[in-house]
Amino acid sequence: MASFTVVVGDPESGSSYQLEAEEQDANRFIGRSIGEEVDGGAVGLDGYTLEITGGSDDAGRPLNGDVQGPNLTEILMEGRQTGYRPQRDGERRRITVRGGEVSNAVAQINASIVERGSTDVDELLSSDE
Repeated sequence: MASFTVVVGDPESGSSYQLEAEEQDANRFIGRSIGEEVDGGAVGLDGYTLEITGGSDDAGRPLNGDVQGPNLTEILMEGRQTGYRPQRDGERRRITVRGGEVSNAVAQINASIVERGSTDVDELLSSDE
């Protein structure tokens, strides 16, 4: 079964919350791509809508929205991008990244709150503990 760590960023407060999505809740993320919206109920944020903004696989390789599908591929990167920071002007390097689609190989998903529910985030998360 799939299991993800979902890091949810709150753009209004600037806070981030590290939550777990396991089994059936994790299946809501499988097959979704960067930029797609997911119901926040999968991580205990009922009434919220989350947008997938990125993530990384079990080896730490970043998800790249420019690459289709969930597979690993090498792409030539230039300029500052997710997963690559050049040391000098004009430097390019071939970097292994994972496609922008969430699969079982993904360990962490980054998400941002797009639509808020009626209850505050802190109240929803404190009731779970």
